[in-house]
Amino acid sequence: MRIGLAYDLKEVINPEADGPEDALEEYDSGETIDLISTAFKSAGHSVVNMGGGADFLLNILRERVDLVFNIAEGRGNYRSREAQVPSVLEMLDIPYSGSDPQCLAICLDKPLTKQLVKDAGIPTPAWHVIDTPEQLSAASWKGLAYPAIIKPAYEGSSKGIHVGSLVSNPEEALEVVGRLIKCYRQPMMLEEFIAGDEVTVGVVGNTPPAVLGMMRIVPKKKVDHFVYSLEVKRDYLEMVDYECPARLEEDVLAEIAASSLKAFTVLGCRDFARLDFRVGPDRIPYFIEVNPLPGLGTYSDLIIMALKLGWRYEELIDTILRAVVKRYPQCVLAR
Repeated sequence: MRIGLAYDLKEVINPEADGPEDALEEYDSGETIDLISTAFKSAGHSVVNMGGGADFLLNILRERVDLVFNIAEGRGNYRSREAQVPSVLEMLDIPYSGSDPQCLAICLDKPLTKQLVKDAGIPTPAWHVIDTPEQLSAASWKGLAYPAIIKPAYEGSSKGIHVGSLVSNPEEALEVVGRLIKCYRQPMMLEEFIAGDEVTVGVVGNTPPAVLGMMRIVPKKKVDHFVYSLEVKRDYLEMVDYECPARLEEDVLAEIAASSLKAFTVLGCRDFARLDFRVGPDRIPYFIEVNPLPGLGTYSDLIIMALKLGWRYEELIDTILRAVVKRYPQCVLAR
């Protein structure tokens, strides 16, 4: 097949001068694009680099491809930005990988995602949303236990989640929320912090989807309240160990797996995704968030998990591609 790669590279995007220092955190490196391209070529496919933004629009109209493998995060500060490339591809009737625009737009909105997951009966920590700085003085903080963690409502890749995002009282919350709203120019979510194991889950496939694996993130230095923050992810080799398979009680693992597949289905995810949970002192797994467009670099949790489970990188990419192709009868893969 002739496969187009849609992506956004860090090095081609100019961040705003007054924007947050992690503004480009979601975007990919050239190394990741080369890895994916090599995986496809080793399976006999030809690859066309489409890029993202305006370059993607020009290339998708000029190049003829059988399918687009999409890892583009989208441009701007919009909560629906991850839906930009899939929306264009649907308009042009071009097959593509991953979730559809509706799913991607929903899942980047953390509060909306949590509400849908909660309505489906999956436990998730209590939360509170502040839309504007003007709401701060009038906000009611009742019903939210502390400590709490503060997150931008419409970001991924741990953007805006730092060591200082954990607050222990309403006064701290007011200060941090006000600062982050100004910095990220979007609502903030205050979420009850679950003190316990952090577990991330990979899901691959569609009919039915299957759990690829479950990985526990273990801090190398014991702390009272571990936050899988941006600082930790940037220095993960020194700061955490990845335990995969996760060594937790069988009933807890079974509950995490069931909740992952249920959330994947309820939210309309397709082909592959990664979901995050915290296991509370009550041994209940609490849904934290889902990434229906997970990173595929060697530093990404889904890839770390797959490699620890004995997968080859090329094998995982091929498995995802085969899940995509099953949705499009016009696309044919060699066996």
